[in-house]
Amino acid sequence: MMSGKSVPPARPASIAQLDGGCHQSLQPIMPNALVLLSGGMDSATLLFYVKHRLKVAVVDALSFDYGQHHRCELTMATWQARAAGVRDHRVIDLGFLGDMTAPVSALTGSQVAMPDLDRLTLKEREQPGTYVPHRNLVLLSLATAYAEARGIRDVFYGAQSQDSYGYWDCSADFLERLNQVLSLNRRDAVRIQAPFVAMRKADEIRLGMELGVNYARTWTCYRGGPKPCDDCPACRERRSAFDQIGIADPARG
Repeated sequence: MMSGKSVPPARPASIAQLDGGCHQSLQPIMPNALVLLSGGMDSATLLFYVKHRLKVAVVDALSFDYGQHHRCELTMATWQARAAGVRDHRVIDLGFLGDMTAPVSALTGSQVAMPDLDRLTLKEREQPGTYVPHRNLVLLSLATAYAEARGIRDVFYGAQSQDSYGYWDCSADFLERLNQVLSLNRRDAVRIQAPFVAMRKADEIRLGMELGVNYARTWTCYRGGPKPCDDCPACRERRSAFDQIGIADPARG
């Protein structure tokens, strides 16, 4: 698909741009695709977008148990995969990644406290304590290997422009440069796509509601308790997004 030249990623900033830009550029309809499915809002919306808006007939999904405290998200991933009609959904055990990153990540270890968004400086928000070193690079490397071995040329992941903080491995620059590396493949290059990379979470939820995503069956909280804590960065971003569109979060009904 790619021979030495990188394919610039689409950078939609709204639903209108997404439908008028990225969706148009992906025609004709691709025969198959692979979606990274965590069980959170971003990846669930992405799965339904690929399956029902892009109308990809054959969709596989990969989820990863990398030692995250919020492993309950994997139960939601399984539910969403069934709801979307995924052909093959696999949960890959990457427990070693959690062991490796535990000393520096609040998501996989106990040495780093869960950050309070209100107390973070602008610099700290660029890469807060919830960052898992090289997680997306590892997951996407495995996903592209899976895809290439099965004749799948497009891998989708739910990188999304966080309203209050961000990670380098969810950025448009990361996506573009990783695709440049993948384009070095001399035979069957796989392309990574992140259609929500510049979209605000509130707009993403609006899109998901149009596509029929059941957000009650998604998990966002980083703490991984029996109920969302409503205080960690992910919970607060989720609450803010639903507040912006003026509807109640169905997961709290």
